[in-house]
Amino acid sequence: MEESKVQESILEKIGFRISANVEKWMPNPFLFAIILTFITLIMGLVFAGQGPIQMIDHWYSGFWNLHTFAMQMVLILVTGYVLAYHRLTQKLICGLACMPKTGRQAVVMVALVAMILSWVNWGLGLIVGAIVARETGRQMHFKNVKVHYPLLCTAGYMGLGLVWHWGLSASAPLLSATEGHIFEELIGVIPTSETIFSGYSLALSVLSLIYACVILFLIAPKSEKHMRGIDYYVPEALEEAVYEEEKKGEGKVSIADRLDNSKILGGLLALMGLIYIFRYFFVMGKGLNLDIVNFCFLFIGLALYTSPKTYLENFNTAVKSAAGIVLQFPFYAGIMGMISLSGLGVIMAGWLVNISSPGTFPIVSWLTAGLANLFVPSGGGEWSVVGETVLRAAQELNVPIGKAIVAYSVGDAWTNLFQPFWAIPLLGITGIKARHMFGYCITMLFALIPFLAIALSVIPY
Repeated sequence: MEESKVQESILEKIGFRISANVEKWMPNPFLFAIILTFITLIMGLVFAGQGPIQMIDHWYSGFWNLHTFAMQMVLILVTGYVLAYHRLTQKLICGLACMPKTGRQAVVMVALVAMILSWVNWGLGLIVGAIVARETGRQMHFKNVKVHYPLLCTAGYMGLGLVWHWGLSASAPLLSATEGHIFEELIGVIPTSETIFSGYSLALSVLSLIYACVILFLIAPKSEKHMRGIDYYVPEALEEAVYEEEKKGEGKVSIADRLDNSKILGGLLALMGLIYIFRYFFVMGKGLNLDIVNFCFLFIGLALYTSPKTYLENFNTAVKSAAGIVLQFPFYAGIMGMISLSGLGVIMAGWLVNISSPGTFPIVSWLTAGLANLFVPSGGGEWSVVGETVLRAAQELNVPIGKAIVAYSVGDAWTNLFQPFWAIPLLGITGIKARHMFGYCITMLFALIPFLAIALSVIPY
């Protein structure tokens, strides 16, 4: 009786309708990569004047270019997963996950955590956002609080879909601030005071965070007929236990067993890592990057578990969630090779840049990056492909270079809400399928269009 009185908002109806259709039609992330491979190959033939054999050669030339990055992503996923499921970190995460009183509050809380941490470092935001989404789904189930799990996972992905490329780990701004970067002869070195820490970027970050939380709140289902919790999508998550700290065997313990479980050896190795982490930040004064994040996760985790054997066993459990990264990274590297080596990237960017004016350029730069990101879902890799075109157009139109870089960064993050590549770690942790959550991701992508168009044009640089 009460259920029939629930009034659904327009945004809630739109979100549910898009989600239902995407759930039916969206391919899995690997098939998405295969389809994009063939689309890129055909575009190279048609628009770049390349032959089939040339495009295949470009594909192979790029195929293995992301090995290091792929391993970094595997480590950040696996070490973050193991660290998060230690009993001590579980208590902290559970405490946070238990705070919301309603499903809408839960969605907004997860989004805030993911976006704030993604501004600090995209890897932290991605992994912690996924873990908090999963644990919040569990805790809401145990508390009998209704929450739509796909939307909760979308909230955990919002850092990668919105704010990361304007934050402290932003690829294009950081590369442009580094001496010897690939476009130094064209624009020189652009300090982060003109990009990440500009008033334009900071205002955009704060307003985006607020706007995204409001939209997520409004599209969150109020009607229980549209709510499906974690028990529907990942029922096994409700039965999982925190990783065991120690497994005591029966009978005699051999010297090999004692060494395998030696907390002294594990503790000493962890201490070495922690000493370097302290020196890195407080003696050398260096900042965050993907390598140090992985190093921190690895050795903080070892410091918590101390037993080498236990830590390895938990790695074995967690590494299953990284299968998608291992398989798909080479295919996206191949797509990147076809776009870059064929000249297709410059052609694609030119389509949009050639129709811009000084007033519309930030919007055009945003859309250019958004289009390119569908084919090259790597901030740094994409920047190397289309950055020169964007920068030359900015110079011709007398648009500040820092503003052009920030506007480009918006587009690179924005279409992550359509491109499931960066959601692979989150899918592995949350246990949800891409087609179950990407309806809401795409809803957010469309909902952000008017806001981003106005913000990029109106906010003063």
